[in-house]
Amino acid sequence: MTVYDLHCHSTASDGVLAPRQLVERAAAMGVGVLALTDHDELRGLEEADAAAAEFGIRLVHGVEISVTWGGHTVHIVGLRVDPDDPVLSSGLARNRDGRAERARRMADELARMGIHGALEGAYRFAGNPALIGRTHFARFLVERGVVKDVKTVFRKYLVKGKPGYAPHEWAGLAEALLWIRAAGGFSVLAHPGRYQMGREKMRLLLSEFKHLGGDAIEVVTGSHTPDQVPVFAGLAEEFDLAASVGSDFHAPGEGGRELGRLESLPARCRPLWSQW
Repeated sequence: MTVYDLHCHSTASDGVLAPRQLVERAAAMGVGVLALTDHDELRGLEEADAAAAEFGIRLVHGVEISVTWGGHTVHIVGLRVDPDDPVLSSGLARNRDGRAERARRMADELARMGIHGALEGAYRFAGNPALIGRTHFARFLVERGVVKDVKTVFRKYLVKGKPGYAPHEWAGLAEALLWIRAAGGFSVLAHPGRYQMGREKMRLLLSEFKHLGGDAIEVVTGSHTPDQVPVFAGLAEEFDLAASVGSDFHAPGEGGRELGRLESLPARCRPLWSQW
């Protein structure tokens, strides 16, 4: 049976493995179809393509777009996108522009708590400075000894209502789906269990996502607990959305799941790749 992993990150955004290393690791883990989905960035795909041919796995061109919806930051994964599409490329460039300013504000918030040098520390972990993000700050906080691991950082810092959080206005949901559609891709609501919203607000999000042409929801993903899988399988069925799987892998041993180490989709789900 082919193993699919349709959500992971490289040094082109906030992963720690270069695209070639990531593909090599995925092949070693038995992944047959891998999507590289860096945050608001496509530049790792060329290297990953070459590696996929070398290691004998199929690479899906992907991207993960940051979106502001209803006062929340949510992520939309685009799969099978054309990386040369001008609409997608220009939209992602606009989304990247605000990251440096947000990073400065995050560092200022941490400094007010007595944690100094966070901006410089975070940039040391950023393989692509244009994609500076919360994960780079999280690795700095672990290195500094403020917390024990990255997972703990995101419980205690850098999220809404916690120290170090800096709000930011990303792309709108309609914009993100338009960019993906223009590039010939499929749109997936990423790791819905991570968003701090109640069931009714989640249903509103899924209703709007479906109305705007959204294709799928991640049912099995690195951050979902076993009891969340049937919940989101049911919502995928209710809103007539396909289901996707993805580890959201960033680094070996750094929370989430290993590449390809995911349970199967529930039988009632319609796999997104069945449309390919």
